[in-house]
Amino acid sequence: MRDNDFLPVDTLRLNDLGGNIYRSIIVSGKRANQITLEVKDELTQKLAEFAPAYDNLEEVMENKEQIEISRFYERKPKPTQIALEEFLEENVYWKDPNGDV
Repeated sequence: MRDNDFLPVDTLRLNDLGGNIYRSIIVSGKRANQITLEVKDELTQKLAEFAPAYDNLEEVMENKEQIEISRFYERKPKPTQIALEEFLEENVYWKDPNGDV
C-alpha cells in the first residue's frame, strides 16, 4: 500500500456506496478508529513482553527487537487508508440508525 499513498480516492464511488460522500467519510472514519485501537492493542501486547521489571534507560535504548517491532508498525499503512480501501471494496458492514440507507 505504500506505493499508492497519494493516489486520489474515487469520490463518486464513495458517494454511491454510502448514499452521500459525507456519510461515507463518517463510516470510513469510524472504521479507521476501530483499526487504530486494534493496532494499538496489538502493539502494546508485543511491547509488554519487553517491559523490564525495573527501569533501566540503557537497556530500553539498546533493545533491538523492540525497535524492530516499532519500525514494523511505523511502516504499516495508516488506518485511514486501510479503512477507505475496505469501504471501497465493500468489506465494511455499517447500518444507518435513521434507516436512510
